[in-house]
Amino acid sequence: MKKCTPILSAIFALTILPGLAQAGAAGGFHWASSPPLIMPPKGEGITYYGVKDPSVVFYDGEYHVFMTTAGTNGWGLAYTHFSDWSQAKASPIVPLDKSPMGPGYRAAPQVFYFAPRKLWYMVYQGGDPMYSTSSDISDPLSWSAPTPFFDAVPDVVRQPNGEAGWLDFWVICDDANCYLFFTNDNGSFFRAETTLDAFPAGFHNTTRVMTGPRDDIFEASNTYRVAGTKNYITLVEAIGPKGRYFRIWKSDRLDGEWAPIGDSTNVFAGAGNVRFDGKTWSQGVSHGEMIRSGFDQTLSIDPCRPLQFLYQGLDPDSQEPDYLKLPYRLGLIAATGADPVSEMCTSRIR
Repeated sequence: MKKCTPILSAIFALTILPGLAQAGAAGGFHWASSPPLIMPPKGEGITYYGVKDPSVVFYDGEYHVFMTTAGTNGWGLAYTHFSDWSQAKASPIVPLDKSPMGPGYRAAPQVFYFAPRKLWYMVYQGGDPMYSTSSDISDPLSWSAPTPFFDAVPDVVRQPNGEAGWLDFWVICDDANCYLFFTNDNGSFFRAETTLDAFPAGFHNTTRVMTGPRDDIFEASNTYRVAGTKNYITLVEAIGPKGRYFRIWKSDRLDGEWAPIGDSTNVFAGAGNVRFDGKTWSQGVSHGEMIRSGFDQTLSIDPCRPLQFLYQGLDPDSQEPDYLKLPYRLGLIAATGADPVSEMCTSRIR
């Protein structure tokens, strides 16, 4: 299959503010945000309140974006695609409930191409961690019926009431193994593992990787390989006084220890380091995904290119008390200047 690399869209020539190109020089991460790019669709007989939890793959010249929809029919999954971010607003959003995946509770997708089996995989939550497969990422009706990763809930994620406490599932593989990471909305970050040959079966050894206060390790983890280095990074969403934000850690192996990048707050992206051109349309940065340099199970990002992150943003003026009805939109942030990941660029390694 043809391998394609994401390019910086011309839309960011309009949204990066004057002087921000040097903003990263003081250390840490600095970002400029686009306006909202993907809005809730118009549905026949359905009112959609928000779009959330994006997973994005650049493949065969197009961005393929999968997302959670929140509407009068509950939570579901949907798909859109376009060749440039300037086309995102006008691109149709197609619900996936007409595929063999079917209707019902589906949320928080992650999509990648699993090269050993020559199939696209979508990992998502349907209560427990589920997956569907497709041979054609561009066909929203091609996704298979849901299959659970586990036969039984691991004891380590059982809550005192006996119910499972896990969500926002994320798969990444190295040369030998695949790892399933997830959080629990309550201060814990978990990992399960299986071999590359056995995937998607055989996940076991579910362990708690990190713990902390509930608001500091909350949900929506992402883990990536930093191409051309021996490093991996993990992002985990947290909650602060100014809204949702992401923290960042690094490790030299997927089953290793994770060390904060930067100071003890290890902030990746949030209200304090994202700039908007005009109105600040989002209170913080919530559940999203990096723009990868490839599309396979290694989930690689290129430190030698400016980082981009597709995220869900919430109107700061929203007073909606019902979580389902929160008016989330999707936007893109782009790194401005040097940052701790760009400093891993192989051209700078001596």
